[in-house]
Amino acid sequence: MKRTKVLRELLAQKRLLVKPSGFDALSAKIIEQAGFKVMGATGYGISTTLLGKPDAGFLTLTEAVTVTRHMVGATKIPIICDADTGFGNALNVMRTTEEFIQAGAAGIHIEDQVAPKRCGHVAGKQLISVEEAVGKFRAADRVRRELDSDFLIIARTDARGALGGSMDEVIRRGKAYIDAGADMIFPDGLTSLQELERCVKEIAAPIHYNMSAIGVSFYARLSQLEEMGVAIVSNPGGLLRSALKAMWDYAQGFAAEGTEFMMKADKEFDSHPTGNMHAFVGFPEMRRLEEEFLPKEEIKKKYSGSMGYQP
Repeated sequence: MKRTKVLRELLAQKRLLVKPSGFDALSAKIIEQAGFKVMGATGYGISTTLLGKPDAGFLTLTEAVTVTRHMVGATKIPIICDADTGFGNALNVMRTTEEFIQAGAAGIHIEDQVAPKRCGHVAGKQLISVEEAVGKFRAADRVRRELDSDFLIIARTDARGALGGSMDEVIRRGKAYIDAGADMIFPDGLTSLQELERCVKEIAAPIHYNMSAIGVSFYARLSQLEEMGVAIVSNPGGLLRSALKAMWDYAQGFAAEGTEFMMKADKEFDSHPTGNMHAFVGFPEMRRLEEEFLPKEEIKKKYSGSMGYQP
């Protein structure tokens, strides 16, 4: 079954979908193996890991779609991708939507910021007009109806952190974007459970809540969000922050202690699921496929007397 159809069926169950976000193929594999039914592709994370730059409009459509394609190729569950502002005007949004569909994404979210955009939890955001944003969502809707009607269009509004931070503007824009063809509203930068509850009640459409650990948003128990009727809750930066901390700690330890630190660190992997990294990344499956498709003499030549990991 296509991933777009799988995502639609999950949403039809009216249960909260929990969406951690990855930033490359390896992080995507880890999310899937943790048992999640859906994941995100974080623009913040891709900009940081691919470019070493902040999430401030530096990432291109080609780069975002390429990483998406790698994440899709490494997994089987639906992936919802960050499409920033759509990488241009409404006509650019048409190509953006087409590219993500062709890459195998199950959906995208597009925001109503002025380009170049910035992370939704950073000061200095500016919005395009409602009329311009509506044109973008109408354009995205047209493309997905032509290519894959199950593809999910999520409209993100950053009105809470711009234009004086008015919740009235969040509600007004959310309603307009649903009328334009969006399936779901993503009101970013909310600061309280009461604000989220207002979105659920007044927009009267599926709501995506962005529960970021590195921004202005608040934490809520998953049971609270499900009871409220939230459709999707994302954890956009959890894996990225954990990876960043782990790499920093390792580099600092190795710089200070050398080989002794390596030996100490290696012991921590002895009983960890990722301890055998060769197995985790797929060498046993590669060996199985070699046995199935390569000539027996070639396999014998490859492995006879060879040193190293033997899957």
